[in-house]
Amino acid sequence: MDEKVFISAEGLEEVKERLVYLKGTRRKEVADKLAEARSYGDLSENSEYDIAREEQATVEAEIFELENKVKNAVIIDPNKINTSKVNVGCTVEVLNVKLNRKFTYKIVGDTESDPINGIISNISPVGAGLMGKKVGEVASIKTPGGLVELKIVKISA
Repeated sequence: MDEKVFISAEGLEEVKERLVYLKGTRRKEVADKLAEARSYGDLSENSEYDIAREEQATVEAEIFELENKVKNAVIIDPNKINTSKVNVGCTVEVLNVKLNRKFTYKIVGDTESDPINGIISNISPVGAGLMGKKVGEVASIKTPGGLVELKIVKISA
């Protein structure tokens, strides 16, 4: 079963542009490398051919992944974000209970996440732990660094 892919309209356009590039230009480049490598003769001991085949597999895997994202895309409409609880598209201010320090996260689909800049995926440990919580609730989240308790301070669109 395919999972929904939450994404902004801009993010979806970027995915579609990447697909056009991969299916056109990139596929042709790899096909040309394969043809050149084949021309060297014996394929059993042809490292250029092996490298080109690996590159082809990587390109085809990315195409498959991006096509699934487009097929399962759910556009996040910034005008329809419910801020009564944490959802994809929300910006949430939290208080780390142990550190007594505030953090702000924007919750997005995993295609557009940028954790270094506070833009986290709804399927990341912190994003998933915050989903559905309301202002005042505390989320206990198991992270790679240990258990973190985050109190929801504010939710906005």
